[in-house]
Amino acid sequence: MTESQSGGLSQPAVTLSTAQKTVQVALGARSYDILIGTGLIDGAGKAIAALGDGMRVAVITDETVARLHLDPLMAGLADAGIAAVSLVLPAGEKTKSFEALMQVVDHVLAARLERGDAVVALGGGVIGDLSGFAAGIVRRGMRFIQVPTSLLAQVDSSVGGKTGINTSHGKNLVGVFHQPDLVIADTKVLDTLSDREFRAGYAEVAKYGLIDRPDFFAWLEANWRGIFSGGPERAEAIAVSCRAKAEVVAADEREAGRRALLNLGHTFGHALEAATQYDGQRLVHGEGVAIGMVLAHEFSSHMNLASRDDAARVQRHLAEVGLPTRLGDIAGALPPTDVLLDHIAQDKKVRRGALTFILTHGIGQAFIADDVPGAEVHRFLEERRSP
Repeated sequence: MTESQSGGLSQPAVTLSTAQKTVQVALGARSYDILIGTGLIDGAGKAIAALGDGMRVAVITDETVARLHLDPLMAGLADAGIAAVSLVLPAGEKTKSFEALMQVVDHVLAARLERGDAVVALGGGVIGDLSGFAAGIVRRGMRFIQVPTSLLAQVDSSVGGKTGINTSHGKNLVGVFHQPDLVIADTKVLDTLSDREFRAGYAEVAKYGLIDRPDFFAWLEANWRGIFSGGPERAEAIAVSCRAKAEVVAADEREAGRRALLNLGHTFGHALEAATQYDGQRLVHGEGVAIGMVLAHEFSSHMNLASRDDAARVQRHLAEVGLPTRLGDIAGALPPTDVLLDHIAQDKKVRRGALTFILTHGIGQAFIADDVPGAEVHRFLEERRSP
């Protein structure tokens, strides 16, 4: 097993403020801003209009989000003089499919939108990934705007340009890199999330501390209640998370190296999602990541790379906020370990059949581990399945 691309980004100071925050993703001519603040959906039309005169948009959303946030967004677009159409899809992970992709493509083409017009994703990670994929392929690439309405999407999937859909072979195996032109993260809309959805998004916030920001993880341990209750800690945690991802994306846009660190917990997590057939009643993405991050730390300890104390600390904090952290926390029976390993082998980080994981030497010391022995992973998972 070889190691590469360890963490080591600069440690941010955590300062609380209620003012709107702007984080830039620096990609030269394709740079874009992430706007973070309260009530931004109402003024989204003006922010979008500033991108160019005469732009028309197709807003893609799901049934749950549409009931809560579509009307204010469409009203703001109209006030800003932006012609807009909308498409409302079923909520849930199963919407990330070829069938839904074709619905979005047909809707955009039927509206006669041009390459300089935009697809607007109003929703969580499912809608963002699906809409971004459509924007990346219609007319060989349209403009794309993210208006993420879940915590997970605001701190992770809306930033960085990774788009895609799921197939029977695994999660996000079909897609394109297509950067947005703007991300509008309205922290107020997070008040409409269920406790489960918010907790699932928090897993991705914690991930940034576990990769290479140990001070941030310690701050989260002390301040997570303020994040959950909607205090100024919430916007600050989102901003720190977005800055962390923006730095990585700017340095490695297409995941040729260090960007893979952002997948901490995802190799195990994606396998568990596939094993539960993307059934959101049993497991949602952030929950899979939470279990996956605990497994990654425990497997690192299993391989004598990190201490058991650090693995226990990760498990303790994620459990404290209400996230599942064990295989046994997943409702229903899981398939045999051989099947879980098959799902892991389909992961996008696999290189010529060799298993690649994001492992760690401790809190905030993640690294890319190449050629991880499949037999060790199998043995480890078998142990975790034991009562």
